[in-house]
Amino acid sequence: MAVFLHRRVWAMALATLATVAAGRPLEFDDIAREGELRLLAERPDPEAYAYRAETWVDEESLRTGVVRVHTCHVRLDPNQRVVVLFSRERVQSIRITESEGIEQATVEGPRVELAGVQRGARLCVELRSRALDPVGEGRWRLHAGPLMRRYLDGYLPMQADLTLHWPAGLLRVAAVEPQPQPGVQLRVQDDGASLHLIFAGRLAARWELERP
Repeated sequence: MAVFLHRRVWAMALATLATVAAGRPLEFDDIAREGELRLLAERPDPEAYAYRAETWVDEESLRTGVVRVHTCHVRLDPNQRVVVLFSRERVQSIRITESEGIEQATVEGPRVELAGVQRGARLCVELRSRALDPVGEGRWRLHAGPLMRRYLDGYLPMQADLTLHWPAGLLRVAAVEPQPQPGVQLRVQDDGASLHLIFAGRLAARWELERP
């Protein structure tokens, strides 16, 4: 979406690991290097940055590929400038619904630009995106990501909770990527599904959906 359905990039320049950690100070071993993805059974910094996204899919979405998404970035790291970037080809509208601890938040084309981000700040955005791709008769694919928490030339641990909603009985989950394992928890219901992810690195998640 910056998660499902869209692309997201954090531009971050932080001075020391001690300034970004909430809880115990992070160590350099907690950082994933470029090209590395670590799935974590537990967070070393559970009170630090997290990402949440909820996506609504209905019959019209299956015809048009357009879904409604509500995303929140919580407990943001302090930064003078942050850019949340969405796919220009897919996103149709972007609206900021909540902004706390941020001096300025503006929508500029396919991106949201933040200035003066304080520690623990919060940003929520609602958008419509043509993010659902048909991949066969009665099957669709939904992408989330890439998700990341950039730090200099590496990536800090983060948590992402991705939730799908649909009318009861409309769809079911055929597969997800990454697959359930330590650091990846999948929960499925008749009217939706959710992925709980804990990782360090650059993660692209994928939902494979089909009619029951």
